[in-house]
Amino acid sequence: MSIASNLDRVNHQIADACARAGRDPSEVALIAVSKTFPTSSIAEAAACGQRQFGENRIQEALAKIAELPQHGIEVDSDIDLHLIGHLQRNKARHAGQFASVQSVDSVRLAEAIARRLERELPILLEVNVGQEASKEGFLVCDVEDAYTRISSLPNLRVDGLMTVAPEVADAEDVRPVFRQLRELAERLSLSELSMGMTNDYAVAIEEGSTMVRIGRAIFGDRPSAARPSEPSGGPQ
Repeated sequence: MSIASNLDRVNHQIADACARAGRDPSEVALIAVSKTFPTSSIAEAAACGQRQFGENRIQEALAKIAELPQHGIEVDSDIDLHLIGHLQRNKARHAGQFASVQSVDSVRLAEAIARRLERELPILLEVNVGQEASKEGFLVCDVEDAYTRISSLPNLRVDGLMTVAPEVADAEDVRPVFRQLRELAERLSLSELSMGMTNDYAVAIEEGSTMVRIGRAIFGDRPSAARPSEPSGGPQ
C-alpha cells in the first residue's frame, strides 16, 4: 500500500483509539519514524500533510536534514524532525538541530546538551519502565531526582516522558507499562507522553499517550541495507 493510504489508515486507527478513551484525536501527535528510509519517503509523507517525523540515529538524521532541501523541504519551516533514539554525549552539539530530543536518558547527557544550546530546546526524559537491560533510560525510581536536576539547566524545557515498551505478542501485556509512565508524568505535572509504536499504539493512546512513534505501519518494512549503524532506541 502507498504511504498516503497507510497514513490515512493509521490516522483513522488513532481516532478510533481516542474515541474508545473519550479523547479528542487532536491530543495525539503522530510521529512518522523514517529511520532507514530515504528522504524521498519523507517527502512523500509530507506531501500528504504529515508534519512530525522521528529519526533514531544522529548520523542518518543529519544526512537527511542536508538532503531534504533537494525535495523542496526545509526542517523547521516545512516539517518538524524529532530525535527519538539514543544520543551519545560526544554528539550533543547536534541536539539543537531538532524540534525536540525525546531520548534524554541521563543527567550527564542533559548537561552536555545544555552547554551547547543557543535556544530553548524541548526534551523528554526516556524512562526504562520495563527495566530491560538492553534499553536506555532512567529507572522509574530515579526520574523525580533527574527531573529536578535537569529542570534547572539553562535552555532545556522538560515537556514530558518517553518510553520504549517491551516487545510482546499481545499489546495488552504492556498496558501496565504505559499506565505507570502516565502516573509518573502526572506526579511531575508533565503534559507530554511519547509512548506507543506500530504494535501497541492503540493501547498507549488509551492510557494517555500524546505522541505515538510509528514507522512500519506508514513506510512498510525497512530496507535491509540501512545507513551507518548507531544505537537506535529500539524498533518503531
